[in-house]
Amino acid sequence: MIYLLSVVEHSDVVSLPMIKFNLIADSIDFASYDTLMFTSKQAVVSADEIDESWKNYPCIAIGKATKKKIEELGGKVIYTPEKFYAKTLAEDIKSYFSDKNILYLRPKKVSFNSKDYLSKEGIALGEQIIYETLCQSYLEEDKPEKSATIIFTSPSTITCFFRNFSWDKSYTAVLIGEATREHLPSSCRYVVAEEPLITSCIEKAKEITKNSDI
Repeated sequence: MIYLLSVVEHSDVVSLPMIKFNLIADSIDFASYDTLMFTSKQAVVSADEIDESWKNYPCIAIGKATKKKIEELGGKVIYTPEKFYAKTLAEDIKSYFSDKNILYLRPKKVSFNSKDYLSKEGIALGEQIIYETLCQSYLEEDKPEKSATIIFTSPSTITCFFRNFSWDKSYTAVLIGEATREHLPSSCRYVVAEEPLITSCIEKAKEITKNSDI
């Protein structure tokens, strides 16, 4: 069995969402800014629910899924890194956007503190927390069956999984990217998807399942 822990459902895998989202802002203060930065597609969705005028600002998108969501909702992406490395991101923002006033629209908890890192590089970054990520609750009977392949799509899905269940040594984890890998216990068997996309994770999980059946 393949279990997907994202809130996004896919018909060919078992949906077991580990997280839910809650808006914690009812307005966005754009006054001092001319550029927006998003590091997750949920931040884009949340901004759209709060104030659709975010679409009037050019956007820095961290991650392909984030870029896709911005464009789907009618926003304009002016920059997205090929890979999210903190050093590369800081250097690019310093090179391309040193004359911009950037507002980072973010969740309450982040796996990487962009503002602190960029400030060390001399880049001032405004930020506003607009949503929070909460864990779903499950019973022990909902635990994935043995030999399952489990897709983790964010550090939060890892945190929430281990609040609900213990890890079985027969499991294999499929991770959406390196930032997620850093939060997985070292004892867990895992692979990282080719691209940081849920579809890529599902493809990798299907490969694992097919090979285990041979």
